[in-house]
Amino acid sequence: MSPTRSGTLFGIAAYAAWGSFPLFFPLLEPAGALEVLAHRVVWSLLVVGGLLALGIASARGLRRDQVLRLAAAAVLLAVNWGTYIYGVNSGQVVETSLGYFINPLVSVALGVVVLGERLRPLQQLAIGIAFVAVLVLTAEAGHPPVIALVLAFSFGTYGLLKKQAGVGAVASLAVETAVLTPAALAYLLFLGLSGDGTFTTEGVGHALLLVSAGIVTAGPLLAFGAAATRIPLSTLGVLQYIAPSLQLICGLAVAHEAFGVPQAIGFSLVWVALVLFTSDLVRSHRAVLVPA
Repeated sequence: MSPTRSGTLFGIAAYAAWGSFPLFFPLLEPAGALEVLAHRVVWSLLVVGGLLALGIASARGLRRDQVLRLAAAAVLLAVNWGTYIYGVNSGQVVETSLGYFINPLVSVALGVVVLGERLRPLQQLAIGIAFVAVLVLTAEAGHPPVIALVLAFSFGTYGLLKKQAGVGAVASLAVETAVLTPAALAYLLFLGLSGDGTFTTEGVGHALLLVSAGIVTAGPLLAFGAAATRIPLSTLGVLQYIAPSLQLICGLAVAHEAFGVPQAIGFSLVWVALVLFTSDLVRSHRAVLVPA
């Protein structure tokens, strides 16, 4: 399988998993957003640490610039995770989905401006339609979508740093979680000493759910890391529409949030953009396999 095809499949898997997160995080209540974030970091490190111990990957031999980029990416990842958990558990799933609708535009812009990637005409049309969709959804909200903007720019820049670092999925996630773990452990210790933690007070089932956050977190991130090093950032950016589309469905079907004509128009435009971009990718792949 070619790197482009495998990278695309990894990207689809990552975003489909992230799209289903609104179904998972409410199960972790009454744990607050920061407590859930800390558990995600700690248990994710154990997951990737196990993979490294099994020899599946290695984090040795990384250059200083790679480590610095991954450390910066770790900070952005923490901001993204914390904001997302807060948005979902505070009943703002539709706005979190808006953030990930905007996110691909940020990724595409970074890919073109920073990495010099170029878009074909049909891809440009797809991005233009997606931009209109974002404008419709933003206008409907009636106020600055702070949660959405933080999610979009934090994860868009995270993807850029991962692309520039060029480190394998397991090794890069190991560095990122290692950077965040001291602060996460300190916070969990603080919660335990103050009596505000929920890990030992809400039953075995709750504790196991918090532990499972490591696998739920690491799996999609490993898939994303594998995708980011195999396909152009612009392609990765458009694939991201899978996640907010699923999140929006969760917000409507599970949280029963409002969905009027503007949301319907925006959602439809996003899928039109996806169809155009996907058809262009398929056509370009066929052109490579069967040259004129």
